[in-house]
Amino acid sequence: QVQLVESGGGLVQAGGSLRLSCAASGRTFSRYSMGWFRQAPGNEREFVASFRWSDGSTRYTDSVKGRFTISRNGATNTIDLQMNNLKPDDTAVYYCAARNAPTTSYTYWGQGTQVTVSS
Repeated sequence: QVQLVESGGGLVQAGGSLRLSCAASGRTFSRYSMGWFRQAPGNEREFVASFRWSDGSTRYTDSVKGRFTISRNGATNTIDLQMNNLKPDDTAVYYCAARNAPTTSYTYWGQGTQVTVSS
């Protein structure tokens, strides 16, 4: 069983920064891409950023471009999301996810970590 565990969430003032980390454990998984999603109360789960293992390419939702950076950190089972210039609208539970092919949806999900940005 593949397990994804997020860490690094917390409370920060608007304009501040947080770094989220996603660590994979359990059965070895042939990953195609890793993604970060978020969900605020009353809202649908929203795509934030993704990292493609084959070439390191990244993709971001428009609202976080220039502020968030997804990257590999140290090991192939760890992905970071550096979040700068945080805004109150960034407040949400952030989830790490993984998929093993471009033709599939994200199959594996972490438990989520709370990010709260105060005004």
